[in-house]
Amino acid sequence: MSKSIKLAILGLGTVGTGVINLINDNLDELKRRSGRDIVITEVGTRRQRDDIDPNIIQNSDLMAAAASDNVDIVIEVIGGTTLAKDVIMHAIKNGKHVVTANKALLAEHGNEIFAFAEAHNVHVAYEAAVAGGIPIIKVMREGLAANKIEWLAGIINGTGNFIMTEMRDKGRPFADVLTEAQELGYAEADPTFDVEGIDAAHKLALLASIAFGIPLQFDKVYCEGITGITLQDVNYAEELGYRIKHLGFAVRREGDGSGDNSTAGIELRVHPTLIPQNALLANVNGVKNAVLVNSHPLGQTLYCGDGAGAGATASAVMADVMDLVRVLGSKDSNNESTNGHHVPHLAFIPEQLSDTPILRAEQMITGYYLRVHAHDNPGVLADITRILSDAGINIDAILQKPAHKLGQVPVIILTLPVVESQMNIAIEKIEKLDTITDKVVRIRLDELA
Repeated sequence: MSKSIKLAILGLGTVGTGVINLINDNLDELKRRSGRDIVITEVGTRRQRDDIDPNIIQNSDLMAAAASDNVDIVIEVIGGTTLAKDVIMHAIKNGKHVVTANKALLAEHGNEIFAFAEAHNVHVAYEAAVAGGIPIIKVMREGLAANKIEWLAGIINGTGNFIMTEMRDKGRPFADVLTEAQELGYAEADPTFDVEGIDAAHKLALLASIAFGIPLQFDKVYCEGITGITLQDVNYAEELGYRIKHLGFAVRREGDGSGDNSTAGIELRVHPTLIPQNALLANVNGVKNAVLVNSHPLGQTLYCGDGAGAGATASAVMADVMDLVRVLGSKDSNNESTNGHHVPHLAFIPEQLSDTPILRAEQMITGYYLRVHAHDNPGVLADITRILSDAGINIDAILQKPAHKLGQVPVIILTLPVVESQMNIAIEKIEKLDTITDKVVRIRLDELA
C-alpha cells in the first residue's frame, strides 16, 4: 500500500469526535476504497483529552497544526468566521488540502478562499457544509454535471423543520416547540440563525453558486424566518391542501418573454412556504433535510437524509477526505504527484462564473397565501377581490371562516404566481380599507411544478 495520508482534525466537538470515531470504526473499509492508509496525526484542541490515541499530537496551536509537515489534509470543524478563516488560509498557504463543514465561512468568504486555494494548487472540500450527510454537493457538482439546473428547493435547516412538523402534527405553538428543540439540542441557546433563516441562507448561497455557476453572494439572499407562523395559519393551510415548510429556493428566471427583462435573473430566497400536501418535500418531517432539484433533461430529483449530528456530518467530512486521498494518490507521466481529478470548487471553471443578476425581493415571483381580518360587513370580499384584480393578481382559492365574537371575519385567499411588487401594492391598498381590522398576513406559496 502507498504511503499513509495524514490528517489534522482542528476542533474536537461533536463533529470532530464523530470523524475520529468513524475512522476508527470503518478504517478497513476506508483502506479498501482508497488504497491508502489514513492516519490522524494531529488534533487541534484547547484542552488535552485522555480519550485520544497517545500517538496523536494534541496541539492547542491551531496554526501550527495546520502547517505541520506531518499533515497532508486539514479538517476544519471549529466553526465561526474569524479564527477558522485564518487557519484555513494558513493551511492553504502551506500546501494543505482542506475539508470544512463551515457553511457560514464559505458563504461569506468562499470566493476569496477558493481563489486562494486555486492559486496554491490545493482543494477546499465542503460536502458537510450543506445538508449534513446528504451528498448534495457531489450530486450537483458531478452527478448533475451534464444538466442545466432550473431551480432547487430545500429543507436545509433541521431545527426549523422540526418546529414546523411539531406545530402541524401536535398543534403546539411556536414558542413551546422551540423550547423543546433547545432542550433536545436541535436549537442553540440563541436560536436566531435557525429560526430566522440565516443558517439556511448560508447553505442556499453555496447551492445556488454550484447550480448556476455564479459567485457566492450570501448578502443578496432574501431571508425570512418562521417566528411569525401561527397555528391558525398552519391549520388553514392544511384545510386548503397545503403544508407550511421553511424552504430555501434558488430559481433561474429567463424573463416573461415579452421583452421586459425586469424579472430575468436568479432568485435566492429563504422563507416559510405553502407547498402541496402530497409533494414529497411536504412529507419530509422532524429534523430531516431534503433538497429537490429540477434540471434539464433529468427533471425533478429529491435527496433526503439526516442534516446534522455527529454521524451524518462525519460521513460527509470523510467522503471529502476520500476524494482528496485519491487526488493525493494521482501521478503524472513522470511519476510526480499531481492535483489529480480536480472538480472546480463551485462546479464551473472559475473563469466561466457568470455575472447573472440576483433579483431583488420585489422582483421575485411566487404564489401567495393571504389571511385578512375584516368586519363582517356586506361587500368586504368584493372590495378585496377587486383590489387584487386591479393589481393583475389572479385568485386560485378563497376560504371564508365564520365571524368571531367581535364581528371579525377571517378571509383566506390563495393566489397564482405574481411579481412581488404587485402584491405589495395590493396589500397596501387592502390594509387601507375601513373594513380591515389588522395587517394582512402573507406567506408565499409554491406548487413545486
